[in-house]
Amino acid sequence: MKEITKSIFNPGYYATHINIALLILRLVVGVFMLTHGVGKLQTLFSSESIQFPDPIGVGATASLALAVFSEVICSIFIIIGLGTRFAAIPLFITMVVAAFVIHINDGFGKQEFALLYAVIYITIAIIGAGKYSFDYLMFIPKKK
Repeated sequence: MKEITKSIFNPGYYATHINIALLILRLVVGVFMLTHGVGKLQTLFSSESIQFPDPIGVGATASLALAVFSEVICSIFIIIGLGTRFAAIPLFITMVVAAFVIHINDGFGKQEFALLYAVIYITIAIIGAGKYSFDYLMFIPKKK
C-alpha cells in the first residue's frame, strides 16, 4: 500500500521551467473544466427534473453525480496538486465517454475538445503535478 501511495503522490522531479509549465497546465485545465462542472453541480441540486445522458447505464442522476465528481472535485485536486495522478483518471474517463459515447454521432468537431482534454489528463496522470503542488510537499523526504 505504501508503494501505491508513493506513486500517486509522486510529483516527479523536473527542471524549474518544466515545473512552472506543469503548474500552468494544471491551473488552466483545472479552472476550464471546473467551469463545466459548476454548471452541472447547479443542475444536480436544482429542484427541476434531471435531464442528463446516461451513457453507462447507471441512471441520469448517478451519471450526473459522476460527472460532477470528476469535473468539480477532481479539477480542484488538479488545481491544488493533491493526488494529481489519481485525480486525472476520472477526468480522463469522463472525457473519453464524452467523446466516444455522448458525441459519437456529432462528428469530430464535437469530439475534439473532449479528446484534447483526455490527452491532457492522461499526460498529467503520467507526469505528475510537479514541484509546485501539495503532492510535492507531501512526497519530499523530511530533512533531519
